[in-house]
Amino acid sequence: MTKTQRLLELVQLLRCHRYPVTAQQLADQLGISVRTVYRDIICLQQQGVEIEGSAGLGYLLKSDGHLPPLMFSRHEIDALALGLDWVSRHTDAELKSAAQHALAKIQAVLPEHLTHTLEHQSLLVASRGEALFETHLPEIRQAIHTRNKITLRYTDLKEMTSTRTLWPVVLGYFDRVRLLCGWCELRQDFRNFRVDRIQEIVVSNELYPGTRYQLLKRWKDYQQARYPDYR
Repeated sequence: MTKTQRLLELVQLLRCHRYPVTAQQLADQLGISVRTVYRDIICLQQQGVEIEGSAGLGYLLKSDGHLPPLMFSRHEIDALALGLDWVSRHTDAELKSAAQHALAKIQAVLPEHLTHTLEHQSLLVASRGEALFETHLPEIRQAIHTRNKITLRYTDLKEMTSTRTLWPVVLGYFDRVRLLCGWCELRQDFRNFRVDRIQEIVVSNELYPGTRYQLLKRWKDYQQARYPDYR
């Protein structure tokens, strides 16, 4: 591995960590000495890469926007193509279009030999999902991003219909079900709703309190308390 390759790998490892990572951890993953990690971090900092931290405390990448994008490996291309193919086959028209545009952007920056890999994939996704999965999904995703409350008219598995006001936080894509998770004002607790059983949805102009990230953390803590093995 050349020094340039090693520096790019180091930046990529730092990108993968949201919290400070020690030089020893970085050295173990790169197969180099801790001393070399220290030298490489200083080198990157001198080139303008914003890496915060120090020996013993760990390092955190704050910004690398001035660097050229890292090239994808064959395995990364396989993962991206497989994921985007799944999105284009098993979600609604809005996300399908987004997946196709993303794939085109990726293809535009790849060298010819990797473009060939992307165009001739051997990893395939099952056929198109059922149309019932497309209903209401764009409105739900928009409400999640903008923190708008939503009101549902919902029919449960016992065929009982109710109206709920929800703070939407997560949209789960399962094989046979799309699941909306959020804070239910009626129950004063987190609840799950199958999207195909939503009869009507109205996105309110009213925002729920706090930030989306705070609500997401509350939901994750709730999941962790109920299901200790949840990640």
